Amino acid sequence: MDKIKNLLKYTEIRTKVTSVFPFFMTLAFLYANGRQIKPLPSGVFFLAMFFFDLTATTINNYAGMKESGQKLPFSQPAALAVTLSLLTFSVALGLYLVILTDLVVLAAGALCFFFGIIYSWGPIPLSHGPYGEIASGFFYGFAIPFILAYVNAPGDLLSYSLTSQKLSLEISVVPMAGLALLAIVPFCLTANIMLANNICDLASDMEAQRYTLVFYLKNHALRLFAFLYYAAYLSVATMVLAGFLSPLSLLLFLTLPPVRKNIQRFLKKQDKQETFPLSVKNFILIISAHILLIFVSGLLPAWGSR
Repeated sequence: MDKIKNLLKYTEIRTKVTSVFPFFMTLAFLYANGRQIKPLPSGVFFLAMFFFDLTATTINNYAGMKESGQKLPFSQPAALAVTLSLLTFSVALGLYLVILTDLVVLAAGALCFFFGIIYSWGPIPLSHGPYGEIASGFFYGFAIPFILAYVNAPGDLLSYSLTSQKLSLEISVVPMAGLALLAIVPFCLTANIMLANNICDLASDMEAQRYTLVFYLKNHALRLFAFLYYAAYLSVATMVLAGFLSPLSLLLFLTLPPVRKNIQRFLKKQDKQETFPLSVKNFILIISAHILLIFVSGLLPAWGSR
């Protein structure tokens, strides 16, 4: 039992909402738009995504131990073995998904693996510079929806032909635009978790010579924190106006008062223990309501039969 608890602590299992929720948001979007959902590739992708998310977290914690002596729930050899095991399992699942699909998934998956590793590892990890929020927002917000949508309906997004002489790629502009707009909510919410964390850790990061985006933005970091939430709501309104989402999704604005209250609390005080969790609460509140509204819209005859 202690080993399981240590494993859950090492992988920070509670933080996996940032990958699980965008996955189910995309499933709801595909369902609401009448797309067929393929159980096998979707399930394999979920497992590959989930286990690599665990891997990325353990790499981050292992790197923290090597860099600053951060205490781990395992010995160093055991921690490394857990990380390598998770990485091997996620790579194996990723390769199986490629067998089920095509080279687009291989390219997208390889990109995710590469940036997931260098996010915390290497001479200059992404998380130690001003690109951490952008990277985490992009890969959780856009890469997950893109791969899941592609494995279920590849022709809807793009098509390619590959010969020994030429690679041709055709992108379906409208569906890709819809997916890009869909990605804005998880992009903003995930980036804000990272941003809130870095705002709270600014002093300690500077002592450790980690110059994150907050260091460069100075006082504007708090303005960006608030702006990203409002941008998420604006993206939903834009999707409704463009016909990508049902008008039912406008009910998401009912979550704005408690979200705004949490924003104001964080703007007044930035503390890792007291107010940082508000960014996680806002993430769960907004995206869970977003998923529910998209899914329910798919049950409505006027929308779900599109």
